[in-house]
Amino acid sequence: MTYPPNPAPAAAPAKRKRKLPWIAGGAVALVLVGCVAAIGGGGDDAATTAEGGSATAAQRQTEKAETTETKEEKKEKAPGIGDRARDGKFEFTVSKVKCGVGKVGSDLVGEKAQGEFCLIDVKVKNIGKEAQTFADSAQKAFDAEKVEYSVDSAAAIYVNGESQLFLEEINPGNTAKGKLIFDVPAGTKLTSLELHDSIFSGGVTVSLK
Repeated sequence: MTYPPNPAPAAAPAKRKRKLPWIAGGAVALVLVGCVAAIGGGGDDAATTAEGGSATAAQRQTEKAETTETKEEKKEKAPGIGDRARDGKFEFTVSKVKCGVGKVGSDLVGEKAQGEFCLIDVKVKNIGKEAQTFADSAQKAFDAEKVEYSVDSAAAIYVNGESQLFLEEINPGNTAKGKLIFDVPAGTKLTSLELHDSIFSGGVTVSLK
């Protein structure tokens, strides 16, 4: 009795390649790329911040320079001869400065300077709402070295005549005119006048240059 041959064994199914390691590797690569990008972006932000900080510092320097220039401009715009200047209830206008005067008054009666007299014509207007007394002794003059000089009220009597400013009471809206006299060393050049509505006021500076 003849038996049929045994059938050949079936071929083993091919093994599928595992994709998990590749997927994991891809994910890691993406994470690394993201980190690098983040680091790069952080560098740009840092640079931007640094640039912003530099810009802010430069802006502050510019503002400081502008503030300094503004202060200088204000100094340059200080009132001078012919300009109106205010302190308290008085408005002052200096119209003329004359120095080098050796004596005031007449040959018989007068006042001789220790050095030389500087005569300054000033108009005083009361801009307040009540009478105010102008005291010439409260006024000051300065030279280029900031040396302070006081008024010579005795000499002013011989110069002003009826237009005395010595303790002159001025009603609201009224104006008084006269000369302030300063006895200064010969050759002195007065550069500014500090005018006050009282001996207690802050005063206003008028340039005589």
